[in-house]
Amino acid sequence: MPPLRNILRRPVFDLYSSDDEEIPRISWEDYFMKAADLAAVRSPCERLKVGCVLVKNNRLISMGYNGFLSGCVHTSIVRDGHEQATIHAEINAITDAAKRGVSIDGAEVYITHYPCLNCYKALASSGIKKIYYKHDYKNNRIIHELGYGIAITKLTSS
Repeated sequence: MPPLRNILRRPVFDLYSSDDEEIPRISWEDYFMKAADLAAVRSPCERLKVGCVLVKNNRLISMGYNGFLSGCVHTSIVRDGHEQATIHAEINAITDAAKRGVSIDGAEVYITHYPCLNCYKALASSGIKKIYYKHDYKNNRIIHELGYGIAITKLTSS
């Protein structure tokens, strides 16, 4: 093994290749969907963990996951197969941005699962322009009928 002083003098890695090849990177879509996946890990829900990130100009501006209200007792109340005591990831992301005074008008959203109708309407009224999702989940075709000028894309590569 070479002496430590010789190791420390070497560059950690060369930022520029000699033939100007680009370093391979994941796409922005995959990057932000992985962030949504990470947000979902925080969810206390046992049935379905959902994560959501709001992005503007390729910058993450807010994130959320489905869960109970902050500071409240985590008591599950299920009616008609749906949890009543939690807030959806999309609403948590929207309200987080609102509390911090961050405009989400014109932003894109990355969600681990297809949004429910109420979350879709909240996203639309907040000015979201694009929705990316990873997993189908009770996809409501009314969403496509409403349209609201929002592009919805299923990502399959992340």
